[in-house]
Amino acid sequence: MATAGADLPRLRELNSLSVVRALRAHPAATVTELSQRTGLSRPAVDVIAQGLVTDGWASILEPGASSVVGRPARRYQFRAGAGHVLGVDVGVHKILALLSDLDGTIVHSVRHSVAADAGATERLAELDEVINACLTEAGKTPADIWGVAIAVTGAVDATGRTSFFTPLPGWKSVDLTAHLGGRFACPILVENDCKLAALAERWKGAAQDANDIVYVLGGMRTGAGLIIDGVLRRGFGGAAGEIGALKPIRWLQAPAHLQNCPGVPSTVGPDDAAAWVFNAARAGDKAARTAVNRYVKDLAVGTAALVLTLDPQVVVYGGGFSRSADLILDPLRREIHRLCLRTPEVRASTLGADAVALGALKLSLNEVDDRLFSAGLSAPVAPRRH
Repeated sequence: MATAGADLPRLRELNSLSVVRALRAHPAATVTELSQRTGLSRPAVDVIAQGLVTDGWASILEPGASSVVGRPARRYQFRAGAGHVLGVDVGVHKILALLSDLDGTIVHSVRHSVAADAGATERLAELDEVINACLTEAGKTPADIWGVAIAVTGAVDATGRTSFFTPLPGWKSVDLTAHLGGRFACPILVENDCKLAALAERWKGAAQDANDIVYVLGGMRTGAGLIIDGVLRRGFGGAAGEIGALKPIRWLQAPAHLQNCPGVPSTVGPDDAAAWVFNAARAGDKAARTAVNRYVKDLAVGTAALVLTLDPQVVVYGGGFSRSADLILDPLRREIHRLCLRTPEVRASTLGADAVALGALKLSLNEVDDRLFSAGLSAPVAPRRH
């Protein structure tokens, strides 16, 4: 009996968490509906729901006018605004911050351009400015944020650093967790941009129906993110998917086919050459079409290697070049079919330039959920009353 008595508070906590789960990502529900979703008795759910309202986890939708005889039932809904999370994309050319509530609804965003050759100090200062602007303009403070996830370019190790490689000047020495830790009391996560783009595509993008996904980032840099059995895969040291580091794969030189295409005007800068080539290929330019085909053939080698290793349901092609998916997807499918035992579906990203930041946002939300549903409602993630 002593043991049972000691377990009773935890049982109540678990029952409360069951009701919170039943409220999350669902329309407002009555006590009867929540009882059916959780398997708990109606009286127990009634008490729990009222307690969640008191503690700030839920709110009540008062019944409106109804033709039903008698008093309509109250409906409870999860209070998504009880807390907020940040997802930030620290890219080569931009820094984008997204702020969302606990349901993932974006309430504010701030995007600043940054020079590709900006040093670590300059890029960190711009990151601070973007985050400050996002919070201030949304009327939030760091204390209102329950999770922060930062996407960076390069493989991220266990310390949150890009110690293997990164195209961002001076970024190998940057410790983002320490840099932001003095401002935020919540967990701060750092992850690779390709991996987070894959997470976003499964959450809100082209692969919502898939559990096994290879995401290929196509741009002046080529990379990949992997989701297997519905789980984002980092590998032992955080370098899963970095198949482009193997030179025979030809991902490193693939964009050069577009940059060095004959006929690109001298007035077109290196960063704009690919867009010019894609447009020229659409117009029927022979040299441009050849350059695109060579790019796709090199892209397909690494993609096929990942497909043969992982046998995914879907390959998602994203990144800046995905704006020209109309020229890339069909030949990429043909090359994968030629090289692989089984050809997965090949789809274009539907999230555009926001994919990485959205993935960071999802990582923050996952971390909040992990703490909430493992530690319980009394954990430090508990909602603040306003």
